[in-house]
Amino acid sequence: MSSFVIEGGHSLSGSIRAQGAKNEALQVICAVLLTSDTVRISNIPEILDVKNLISMLEGMGVEVVRHAKGDYSFKAAAVSADYICSDEFVSRCAALRGSVMVVGPLLSRFGTAYFPKPGGDKIGRRRVDTHIDGFMKLGASCEYDHDKRAYRLYAPQGLKGRYMLLDEASVTGTANIVMASVLAEGTTTIYNAACEPYVQQLCRMLNAMGAKISGVGSNLLTIEGVKELHGTEHVLLPDMIEVGSFIGLAAITRSSLTIENVSWENLGIIPDCFRRLGIHLEQRGDNIFVPAQESYEIESFIDGSIMTIADAPWPGLTPDLLSVLLVVATQCKGSVLIHQKMFESRLFFVDKLIDMGAQIILCDPHRAVVIGHDHRMQLRAGKMTSPDIRAGIALLLAALSANGTSEINNIEQIDRGYEDIEARLSALGAHITRK
Repeated sequence: MSSFVIEGGHSLSGSIRAQGAKNEALQVICAVLLTSDTVRISNIPEILDVKNLISMLEGMGVEVVRHAKGDYSFKAAAVSADYICSDEFVSRCAALRGSVMVVGPLLSRFGTAYFPKPGGDKIGRRRVDTHIDGFMKLGASCEYDHDKRAYRLYAPQGLKGRYMLLDEASVTGTANIVMASVLAEGTTTIYNAACEPYVQQLCRMLNAMGAKISGVGSNLLTIEGVKELHGTEHVLLPDMIEVGSFIGLAAITRSSLTIENVSWENLGIIPDCFRRLGIHLEQRGDNIFVPAQESYEIESFIDGSIMTIADAPWPGLTPDLLSVLLVVATQCKGSVLIHQKMFESRLFFVDKLIDMGAQIILCDPHRAVVIGHDHRMQLRAGKMTSPDIRAGIALLLAALSANGTSEINNIEQIDRGYEDIEARLSALGAHITRK
């Protein structure tokens, strides 16, 4: 288990470029299984989760060529039907959260797929009902395989399109059902579909491959099934979670930073959420400039009540940024209620911040009240362990602002979502080493 050693309290400066979007990468890389032609994808973040998914595809028989950093070609012309039903493959899927999205393409193209209980972050229950219910509505049969500890989905006669109303606007569920639908017979209509930019990007890539998807960007998608898809080229969006993390980094260290390549039109409400905490930021072309601030004051609602920042389906705030916003709020002037609606264990890392001197009241598994220090009192350095990707980067931000030297263990969790983070932050003046 690797660790970061961070000497906090240093001001940062310079520019940093956002990596390609992790969540989009996991979707579109799985979509290459829908065709035997070559699909070339660029701006792929070379992070642990993505590397593991690419390795899994290679094990399935997908030909992968790395042209340059972040630039890959995939050709799924020789996928092994035996391997995708093997115990080894199901075990690998169970260890990687992103692997859930190979199910839709495999079921659609090959007529069978196994769906193990997914791995990934330990942030509470993560239902897969939406995925499986959608596949069954398309005509797949489902049974539980006790030996493999996974659901077996099969549709030997192929999938058939139909209308469905999703029980939740699940991003991965929507992506999975869309990928299953593009080769299904007839028309599929998905209502209450997730409409995050990364789902939009997946739909655009599939359309470029010959799919017929309309309603992209809305919560009502219509997919006319086609017989086959062909190859294409695709460029990933920058990662909005990383963009938000770097805004938070500038604020909590009172530094002046420029974040490059942010795709401003796809950030949604993220800039405004940081502004509600009193953080100034400017759009400069496709960059964000965050000036150094000695103090930032949390807004109140119009009636004077305490500000609440909560996650919500797009175009609401992504839950992946609440951990960062919470840490930044520890040094704001004022108080804020952070409401994490989706995952009941994601706020449990606040005990580590309390040990560092933060004033936080954990109301229940979903809500925490943060009382800001207004930078009058620095956080104390500490030794901590990263429980998941987003809490990990939040703890790293806290350590960079703290007084003294901190150590963060289990940084493999951070590596799952942030590429070469210590080198990139060191280039801004951060004192961080890996051991």
